[in-house]
Amino acid sequence: MLEIIYEMRKQRGFSLIELLIVVAIILIIAAIAIPNLLRARMAANESSAVASIRTINTAMITYNSSYPTIGFATGLANLGGSTNPCVSGPANACLIDSVLSAGIKSGYTFNASGQGGTPKTQYYAAGTPTTPSQTGVRSFCSYEDAVVRVQSAGGAIANEGACQALLPLNQ
Repeated sequence: MLEIIYEMRKQRGFSLIELLIVVAIILIIAAIAIPNLLRARMAANESSAVASIRTINTAMITYNSSYPTIGFATGLANLGGSTNPCVSGPANACLIDSVLSAGIKSGYTFNASGQGGTPKTQYYAAGTPTTPSQTGVRSFCSYEDAVVRVQSAGGAIANEGACQALLPLNQ
């Protein structure tokens, strides 16, 4: 009988307490790592948004130079291209990629519009987080001076005047 009890104790494997300790350690590591991962993702989305605003600035200036009778593009769709291969023209200038010209990229919603008479002498571009506090915290904008400006609150930037009132991004 003692041999049977001794054989049962020699079984290999982990006890329940050992497994619980391992699971607890994994949960502690996850609790530390996940918030850092989310912050890094938001920082990457914000960097992408700044780069997209700069791309829109360059595209608007190029559009204005290419089509001086029109001036700045009416919207993002005019800066992009819908066909493959893209055929450049005032309606689709092929200056930005199709993702950005659709208005949503890397957790941000973008808009741009040329303003003024004919030719359009002003433009305004903005990017706001699609889900604030998850995809990004700050909003970005620019107008014909091509300086990227930042709104720390992350809300929509209504117009060019609101953009002009913001401080430039320090980068």
